[in-house]
Amino acid sequence: MSRRSELLEFAVLGLLHESPMHGYELRKRLNAALGAFRALSYGTLYPCLRGLLDQGLISEASGTQHAAATAGSKRARIVYELTADGKEHFQELLKEAGPTAWEDDTFDVHFAFFARTEAEVRLRILEGRRSRLEERLDTIRTSSAKNRERFDTYTAALERHGLDSAEREVRWLNELITAERNIPSSATSSTTSSTTSTPITPNN
Repeated sequence: MSRRSELLEFAVLGLLHESPMHGYELRKRLNAALGAFRALSYGTLYPCLRGLLDQGLISEASGTQHAAATAGSKRARIVYELTADGKEHFQELLKEAGPTAWEDDTFDVHFAFFARTEAEVRLRILEGRRSRLEERLDTIRTSSAKNRERFDTYTAALERHGLDSAEREVRWLNELITAERNIPSSATSSTTSSTTSTPITPNN
């Protein structure tokens, strides 16, 4: 399974942990809230859902207890919800704090579910992301120093834009890391046991 497929499964499980949803609603949430999936098609989403069904991590129901019938249709939309195994699996995925949680194409998705993530794991992911951005800043600055005279106006402007974006995200991460370290243990316990999760987009 590709990393993107694994990330999509993680995101779907996270959204279904909030509440049962049908495919249309899932795709809408993935497109709107999680940048990695803004171009997600049903041709990608439904195979993912089928895989999760086959693994027993989600179940489906066509009844009206979670969603009304589609307007103008005699059939109710299929609603997907987490099974007990799915909830347990999602909690295990939340504990992952290695490089796969802080790369460009994965960090936003993991960050979106920080309200359900243990404080120690949140801090490791934030520090890992900051370290990756600081490495990128060093690379950009070194390249700029070596090639400044050879850059045309537009290439120089693009490089400056990349530098500004990275510096801005590092400042944002520093603020988050400081806040995490200052959270009282009682507040941390309350946060990780919360029943809701609000996706947040990094400030870059």
